[in-house]
Amino acid sequence: MKGFGGKNQSKKEKISKNKQKVNIGQLINKAFELQAQGRKLEAAKYYAYLIKQGIKDYRVFSNYGAFLDEIGKHEYAELELKKAISLNPKYANSHYNLAVLYMGQGNFEKAELEFKEAIKIKSDFTTAYYNLGFILRNLGRLKEAESFNQKALEINPQFTDAYFILSTMQASDKTQKWHEQLFSENLLKNKNNKELVNIFFARSNILHKEQNYEESSRYLKLANKLKLDLNPSKPEIIFNKSKLLLIESNKKGINQEKLANSPESIFIVGMFRSGSTLLESILSMRKDVYDLGEIDFLEKSFFECRKSKQEINVSHLYWKKLNNKTKLNITTNKNLFNYQFTGIIAKNIPNAKIIHCFRHPFDNILSIYRAHFTGGNEYSSSLVDSAKVYLDQEELMTKYKNRFRSKIYDFNYDSLVSNPSEEIKSLISWLGWKWEDKYLSPHLNPRSVTTASNVQVRSPINTKSLGGWKNYKEMLRPAMEIITQEDKYKDLKY
Repeated sequence: MKGFGGKNQSKKEKISKNKQKVNIGQLINKAFELQAQGRKLEAAKYYAYLIKQGIKDYRVFSNYGAFLDEIGKHEYAELELKKAISLNPKYANSHYNLAVLYMGQGNFEKAELEFKEAIKIKSDFTTAYYNLGFILRNLGRLKEAESFNQKALEINPQFTDAYFILSTMQASDKTQKWHEQLFSENLLKNKNNKELVNIFFARSNILHKEQNYEESSRYLKLANKLKLDLNPSKPEIIFNKSKLLLIESNKKGINQEKLANSPESIFIVGMFRSGSTLLESILSMRKDVYDLGEIDFLEKSFFECRKSKQEINVSHLYWKKLNNKTKLNITTNKNLFNYQFTGIIAKNIPNAKIIHCFRHPFDNILSIYRAHFTGGNEYSSSLVDSAKVYLDQEELMTKYKNRFRSKIYDFNYDSLVSNPSEEIKSLISWLGWKWEDKYLSPHLNPRSVTTASNVQVRSPINTKSLGGWKNYKEMLRPAMEIITQEDKYKDLKY
């Protein structure tokens, strides 16, 4: 009897295990289905449950890791992705997802290795080729970047992101296959607005290099109109914030004498496309300077202070956040919208130095309109709004300069490129740094550059962009009319 019962029990156990396997398989398939539908949060719940059950499916770990990365849980994401790779080192998607994580963290060297591993496993991995080209462009390895983006187009001639990237790097060459494809009407078929934006910006870039400014203008208008349809411009948010922070700057600041030995914090402020990336490259030629990029630590610190009921100041919170990034004594912060915080910086950040970047307003607005910003800065797609934002920062900085003149340096891009030696020496002297000739060669700086200027900054300082607005007079007229209404610019002729 006992043996008979044992046999029955064994069969039941086998049936139960089989059912469990079926159920687990169904759950995995359901998670994949939700992922494919773009329902990532729902899929992630399945992945988390499956991992908790002890599942060893590398695809589950890979997808879950990618999700965690997307929501900002980078440390956990890295662990899950490495687990996926340990389970199956030959799964290309795991290496790709890990590369994307590293890329988001600015660790381009590690990202490069993982993208290359993904390509080694899957030779037709289009987005891996593209992203590899993207990070190599940021690192200044332009020839390699070009070849990887060309490879992406060989695999998928409909991949519009690669056309745009190539158009920013290469001169016009009608003999190249991708160039012919870019201007083919077939490329426009069955494309969504985001893809069309890439195509129109790419065409404009190539036509600009061919000095066909009329056609370049036409495509610029098309691209920016579509961008506004996708993300409308709301400049009033910027203007209201400027007013709020101007009022806040009138409040009592901290006693800076008590913190005289604080780190040297250099804030680069002004408009986008005003020479700020070039300036950052000049300053970071000094070995003990760490460029923070366009971080929003200051804004976060300020609003945390406003919400806090405790006696806490902006500087302490700001430096606390910085300590997680670097231990160096000199940092550059290139969040250009910090022009709105200039008064807050001057009164609350000891040993802060503010450098205001500016250039001819027409050249500046043209450069902004020609830049394909992928996130934020919606005003850039409107010439009228770009002009209004330009005047907002001009007016605000004038007021702050009247109050905090000793803390603010005027960095005139036009003067810099016309007379680099004199202007750079003047800047270094104002900072109180020892002069070195290397400051004159920022194009040799090996640092990664992620801004829209990442190609231009690899060339020696030159005057190529001065007066470029004259080639786009008709297109720029709405902006010019607004700018010249101001007394300061009323004599500008166009």
